Formats: sequence, structure tokens, C-alpha cells
Amino acid sequence: MGEKQNMQSLAVIIAAGLGTRMKSSLPKAAHKIAGREMLVHLIRAAETVFDRIVVVVGPEMELLERLAAPHEVVVQHERLGTAHAARMAEQKFGEGPVAVFYADNPLVSAETMRTLKNRLAKGDAGLVLLGMTPPDAGKYGRLVMEDGFVARIVEYADAKPGELAINFCNAGGLIALGADMCGWLADVGNDNAKGEYYLTDIVAIARGAGMKVAALDAPYGECLGVNSRAELAQAEASFQARARAAALAAGVGMQAPETVFLAADTVLGEDVSIGPYVVFGPGVTVETGAEIKAFSHLEGCVVHADAIIGPYARLRPGADIGPAAHVGNFVEIKAAHLGAGAKANHLTYIGDAEVGAGSNIGAGTITCNYDGKNKHRTKIGAKVFIGSNSALVAPVSVGDGAFVAAGSTITENVPDGTRAFGRARQVNKERK
Repeated sequence: MGEKQNMQSLAVIIAAGLGTRMKSSLPKAAHKIAGREMLVHLIRAAETVFDRIVVVVGPEMELLERLAAPHEVVVQHERLGTAHAARMAEQKFGEGPVAVFYADNPLVSAETMRTLKNRLAKGDAGLVLLGMTPPDAGKYGRLVMEDGFVARIVEYADAKPGELAINFCNAGGLIALGADMCGWLADVGNDNAKGEYYLTDIVAIARGAGMKVAALDAPYGECLGVNSRAELAQAEASFQARARAAALAAGVGMQAPETVFLAADTVLGEDVSIGPYVVFGPGVTVETGAEIKAFSHLEGCVVHADAIIGPYARLRPGADIGPAAHVGNFVEIKAAHLGAGAKANHLTYIGDAEVGAGSNIGAGTITCNYDGKNKHRTKIGAKVFIGSNSALVAPVSVGDGAFVAAGSTITENVPDGTRAFGRARQVNKERK
């Protein structure tokens, strides 16, 4: 290891847990909060704070290895406890700071990680713990403080009545210099009921070596542990509350914030307006002044400035809605671009298509993009009028300024400025 890398900061993320209480075939760390896997939440935060990241996974957890890429991965072949898991990464330790986090505590923010790192850099403590003050200390381990430093961690089962009254609790993460961490991990034993090596034991070992141990009081909502579906839902609620608050503070309007669900990567511009019961899946950007009306669902799309979406609209991956365009009720857009000012106001499917600026797509129109084997594209020019209940059978193009009569099935290209009638002739017969 080069001298420069030897002094770099390192985040070790322990993600080897099976999560049997989740009742799932997925590894625990692969379960999602706000559309992003728990492991990836921690990685994204750590990437902005630490020079290197190492993820500790269990055997046959290829999914987690893929999620961890391009960061280093080590395998804990035997699950012998949290200290044992940390030791799997110790060959990656340098002399710089080494932090340990748990993938089932996925919401620790970059800001909190940075504060933890800076607390160690202060130099008056050799070990810094991530602590929290929950509304109900419950069965969390208590942090017993003396003169501003941690004297010991007392587990709930071992706590005396006076210690149970303490509401400052251990949240799990910690940080120390790499050389110190290696020495302490080597001294952790497994003389306990489960015969496991516990990372929390390094507190007593560090104090025994004359080190002071500090604790950071992190926001409780960032420290929630996830070991069951119910706790996953609680973590989701915590994330959503923080994300909504951040959006409101950034100038986003929400009529009923508690009904809006955001993804971890949702990007909302100033003066965006969001109605009740709107869901944002991953990969959504909404630019300044756009309006998302009630009961709309967006995923993998871009909504440009001043566009209006909904109510009851669905934007699927690849949808690109141009400035001041309108997508109305019961309209679905997929892998398609609507140009500036274009309108599809009701009961329409536009998939694998290009719609030019100022065009109007009538109710009941569909782009028939799939032939049973392949997807094909439809191109609609600028200032086109597509009459209601039309079917555009791709691959097909409709030129600028063209007009398609209501009820038409268009199977051939429509030249610029022409009128297309693709419907059967009406015949009226008298009843006998």
C-alpha cells in the first residue's frame, strides 16, 4: 500500500446479514428504501466523505457484490459476529481513519458521517461512537457517560434500573485510526452466550489501553435499524419525512406533503407544484415551475419547466416532457419525447415516440409500438393534430402540420401539411 493510500480514510460497510426476519430470498441489505437498496444508501453517503469504501458480504451474495461495485468487496465466509466481520476488511486498513457502518442502519447521512470523522480528528478521543437519543430507548444498548466521554456500553439485558433510565443509546457505527482498530479487533474475544465476536467490545478494550471514547448524538431518524418488514416500513417513513422537508425548504410546493412519496434520487426544481398522492419512482427530474397533479406516478423521466402532468398520469422510463407541455388524466408516456407545448390531455398511450412542439394528441390515441417481437418508433412532427381514437401503427411518421382524422388507423407515413383518413366508410342500413 502506497504512503498516500495508507493515510486515506476508509469506510467499512458490514452487509453480511441474511435478514431471516425479513422473510425474503433477498439479502437484507438489498431491500429498498425510497427505491434504493439499503446498502446503496450507505455507499452513496460514504462516497462523499471517505476516500475508500470496503463492503463486507456473506458467501454467495453476488447481488450485493454487484451493488457495491466499483468498491472493494470482502467475504465473511463464517458469520462469527460483527467484530469478526470488521476483521475481514482489516488488510484494507491504513493508518488513516477507519469507520464501520452497518447496512441495516441505512439512513446515516453524509453530514453525520462527516461529523463523526471530524470528531475523531479533534484528537481528544481515540474512538468515536455513533450514538442517538431515541424517543423510547427500549432495548437499545445504553451509553454510560462520565466527564463527557463514554465509560461503557450497557446492553439492555444487563442494565440496572438507573442505567435503564439513560436515553443516550448506541447506534452502531464508529470510527478510529486504522492501527488502533486492528489492535483492538485482535483482542476481541467470544466468551459470550452466542460465542460471537462483538464490535462493541472494543470500547472496553480501548479504554483499557488508556484511550478516551467519545460519542456523537446523531439524529434518531438516521439511526433506525432494519431487521424486519415492519422496521423497513419505519425507515421508509423516516426517509420520506426528511425528503419532503428538504423539498419544501428548497421551494417545492406540496398541497398534502404526507401523501407524496419521493425516491432517493428525485430532483425537484424551485416552484414545482405537487398535488396529493403523487409517487416518484427512481430517476425523476422535474424542472422549475412544472406542476404534477394528484394521483400521478413518475419513474425514470424528465419533466421540463412549466409542464403540467396529471391528474392520474403515468410517466414511465424514458419519458421526456418538454417545456409547457401537457400530459393529462389517464395518459401514459413511455420512452417518448413530447416537444414544447405539445398536449396529450386524456386517455392516451404514447410509447417509443417523438411528438413535435405544439402538437395535439386527441383522446384515445395510441402508438402501436410493439409487433409481438420488436418495438418500433412513431414520429409525429410539429403542430400536428391527431384526432380522437386514432391508432398509429409503428414504424410510421406524421409530418409537420398534418391532420389525422378521428378514428383513423395510420399504417403509412403522412406527409407534411396533409390530411389523413384511415377509417372505414360509414354505411347506414334500415332495420327490417
